[in-house]
Amino acid sequence: MALPILYSFRRCPYAMRARLALLASGTACELREVKLSAKPDALREASAKATVPVLVLPDGTVIDESLEIMRWSLGRNDPHGWLTRDDPALIAENDGRFKHDLDRYKYPDRHGSDATAHRQNGLTFLTRLDARLADGGQLCGPRPGIADMAIMPFVRQFAATDRGWFDAQPLPHLHVWLDGHLSSQTFAAIMGKLPPWKPGDAVTVFPDAAGSAASDAA
Repeated sequence: MALPILYSFRRCPYAMRARLALLASGTACELREVKLSAKPDALREASAKATVPVLVLPDGTVIDESLEIMRWSLGRNDPHGWLTRDDPALIAENDGRFKHDLDRYKYPDRHGSDATAHRQNGLTFLTRLDARLADGGQLCGPRPGIADMAIMPFVRQFAATDRGWFDAQPLPHLHVWLDGHLSSQTFAAIMGKLPPWKPGDAVTVFPDAAGSAASDAA
């Protein structure tokens, strides 16, 4: 049986959250790692945007938005109930204002931006997340859901920009939340390293057996 094909990049937060949902839903796919500076023609032919993640279904349907990939895969199978712990408005704020500040904090030379000002703007959003996490440990209660998995990769990227500064901020609940997800078997299962895909390569199936076991522990 033909598998969906996922074009991905290991460190991209959008691709991370797509892989998290595919893993949680047990949706097997052919994983093709992309080198962003040398995108394969097959990716460009599948999506005019040519940005990861892109999921190509066996019938030719293309899903090239990470949230749509998450909702499609969890709509097929959601054994952990992620879709019941959702906050579309919070995810939209993460993808909009917070991502805007994250990019200008992380890449000030690229954007000609004041990194310190954008870091402070991002901290305002993180402080709100910290307050929410105080209630149950996750963004929508005591168990992880799609809101956590859609937002966490971007918080990870923000934190990694200057981990010493981030760790010094008074965000106790956010620190525990982020470290818990980053040290989980589930996160480890989506972060395996692969060489960039090229035509003719052997198929890499994601998730593998170890990844499925990690998802069961989520």
